[in-house]
Amino acid sequence: MKRSRVGVASTSSNARKKAKSVGIKIQAGRVSSPSTATAKSAASTATTTTSIRKRFIALLEEHKSGISNKELKQRFANEYQSLAHVINDLLQESRLSMSKGTIDKNELYYTLVSKDVAQKLQGLDLEEQLVLQTIEKSGNMGIWTKDIRVQTGLQQQTLNKMFKHLEQRQLIKPVKSVTAKTKKLYMMYDLEPSKELTGGVWYSGLEFDHEFISELRTFIMVCVRRMNDGKGVTLSDIKSKMTQAKITRVELKLDDLKQVVQTLVYDYRLDGNAYNDNGDVLYTMARRVTIPCNFKWWELASPDFHFRTMEFEDGVVLSPHEPHHHSS
Repeated sequence: MKRSRVGVASTSSNARKKAKSVGIKIQAGRVSSPSTATAKSAASTATTTTSIRKRFIALLEEHKSGISNKELKQRFANEYQSLAHVINDLLQESRLSMSKGTIDKNELYYTLVSKDVAQKLQGLDLEEQLVLQTIEKSGNMGIWTKDIRVQTGLQQQTLNKMFKHLEQRQLIKPVKSVTAKTKKLYMMYDLEPSKELTGGVWYSGLEFDHEFISELRTFIMVCVRRMNDGKGVTLSDIKSKMTQAKITRVELKLDDLKQVVQTLVYDYRLDGNAYNDNGDVLYTMARRVTIPCNFKWWELASPDFHFRTMEFEDGVVLSPHEPHHHSS
């Protein structure tokens, strides 16, 4: 038994010497080569990077409007250097967009890009990405082509090619404004233009729809006259009746309907002075009111009508020989 033990020890000792000569480490009965150690280190780094990537994406999803580089340094601290590799990977995948802060121009902000949009962004060069970011900042108000040229510093001919390419990818779309019908502006493809651009529901093809508003006013008058025995209807009552009658293909909100009703109030065709138990305005047909006048022209008619001073109740005084406009 002793010889056996000595033999094993001797064999281990010889193995260590040979392993050392070829650069192999033997620890706790395990044999590992330099390539194996490197692979384990790489696997560990990859696991860490994957973890950072997941946390970073989750953080971007919480901050839809973007997160600053300063805040990322605070959140990731010692892992920030590893985060830099994740940021580069996401930029190459077009999953990340960078922009400068609106208040602090020197601060960098990161915003997550959806997978669908990222697929459309694949293959865009830096100038096209710059144009796209410029348009994206304008939101649903859009941006004029002249302003894009000024902000990017690109020539108009180059921009025209980029616009065509970005339109084909369904990343941007041209829009016209009711205030400047001959000019063209651009906005992101999936955005709806603001009311300031389209004129809202009262415009059709950039033209004010007088006929539609006239028909709507007539319908409202009929509702007020016939519903609830003429005792008054609310905006909600009118809107419900409109939906039931399907008189318009355009979806009108209560605020839109209120604008039309107010025109009828200003025209003295409707009254809005009563309220229901919920505090909603009740609109009724306007009543014509005749204010009695106490002026009696015959009291002033006398032989010397044009030759004497006349003083009225409101303090107006007409001197002799002044033109006295009267009727009998």
